[in-house]
Amino acid sequence: MIRARRARIVATLGPASREAGKIRELAQAGADVFRVNFSHGSHADHARAIQSVRKAEAAVGRPLAVLADLQGPKLRLGEFADGVIRLKAGQSLRLDLKAAAGDAARIGVPHPEVFAALRSGAVVLLDDGKVRLRVTKHGPDFADTIVEAGEQLSNHKGLNLPGLAIPIPALTEKDRKDLAFALDQGVDWVALSFVQRASDMAELRRLVQGRAGVLAKIEKPAALEVLDEILDLSEAIMVARGDLGVELAPEDVPVVQKQLVRAARLRGIPVIVATQMLESMTKSPTPTRAEASDVAGAVYEGADALMLSAESAVGDYPIEAVSIMDRIITRVEHDPRWPELMRAEYPVEDADADALVAAARRAAEAASTACLAAFTTTGQTALRLSRERPLQPTLALTPSLNTARRLALAWGVEPRIVPELFDPEDLARVAVEQAVATELAPPGQRVLILAGLPMGSPGAANILRLAHTPRR
Repeated sequence: MIRARRARIVATLGPASREAGKIRELAQAGADVFRVNFSHGSHADHARAIQSVRKAEAAVGRPLAVLADLQGPKLRLGEFADGVIRLKAGQSLRLDLKAAAGDAARIGVPHPEVFAALRSGAVVLLDDGKVRLRVTKHGPDFADTIVEAGEQLSNHKGLNLPGLAIPIPALTEKDRKDLAFALDQGVDWVALSFVQRASDMAELRRLVQGRAGVLAKIEKPAALEVLDEILDLSEAIMVARGDLGVELAPEDVPVVQKQLVRAARLRGIPVIVATQMLESMTKSPTPTRAEASDVAGAVYEGADALMLSAESAVGDYPIEAVSIMDRIITRVEHDPRWPELMRAEYPVEDADADALVAAARRAAEAASTACLAAFTTTGQTALRLSRERPLQPTLALTPSLNTARRLALAWGVEPRIVPELFDPEDLARVAVEQAVATELAPPGQRVLILAGLPMGSPGAANILRLAHTPRR
């Protein structure tokens, strides 16, 4: 199965989609990467879902990736005596560390780090910003606030402190247990939530030890201030517009999205744009026109992948959501102006890129070139080609199943498993065989081959060859 598009689709698994048959349908509809969200569900649920992805992979005949998304230190309220409270603008409301059930006068917040970060005049947002409080007085175990907006709160709603760095590690004890489980299950990518500093990613890398790709979810404004340092330690990033949108002004979110997509593209690491892309399809069989434009905008920016969350995890129309996202991406990539607009988001000089890879991309612009073939052990050669955004598909030919699965996230890359090669004379033969088998190269068309010598050793590509598929 070959995708007729370059941008990839990440589908979140959940009660609506985690069964084996449904996952196979999602893959056939266009999903390339399957997100397992450790904020919900049990290890048994996730194990079954991951096994179902592997079965779907065998059924559809293309590598599929599994992304384990760790919950991170999500700050939540305690419980209320009646399960819910009513609020009025202007009323007083105390936050404290007490375990007793809350009411309309006080709420338990079981996070001492929150009170350590607060200051007078700070804003506290609850339930994704639906309730807004202003701090008037605070101490190490309490904060007195005034309700500025909001009418209702229920148990365990989320809490955000916009503009404040919270002294809390990105990896909780739960995350560490979930991570060990996910790695034992053989996931391909691990996403760390609420990254605030480079040390968060350094700790994740230390624990993962190369067993999966590491991805930073950018959803805290504090991360933007040290973005370069975080990118230095990340193999991919996610523009997580949910919590990021709560803590930033609405008008800032699209600007930050562009900044993050561009920063990742300059680094040559995959970037996922996520959250509420087709949100209405959780309950509707069709998206709004604004949502279709949102998806299209991310494609024009050159994002590697676009993600579905509730739409595929708990929605009524998970297959339709993937199918419609696939159609929107494909339509945009057939726009004659798409290459120009997509490349305008990547203003980099050739001197900053791998010279041989840049040369391959320019050579591929010849009309007779059908596809590129990158022989790769670790995936780096294919990622370098993906960074250049060639309009022809890139066959990533690797003996490593783990590498092939990780590359399922990369823009324009079609990963395939081939035997390990040691003779340079085999390069053209295998590349042509794969180009023909995948129908990426018609008879008599040119295949550009990128590889490194000595064969079988990880390292930068150092040879560029031409081959032609046989004429009928």
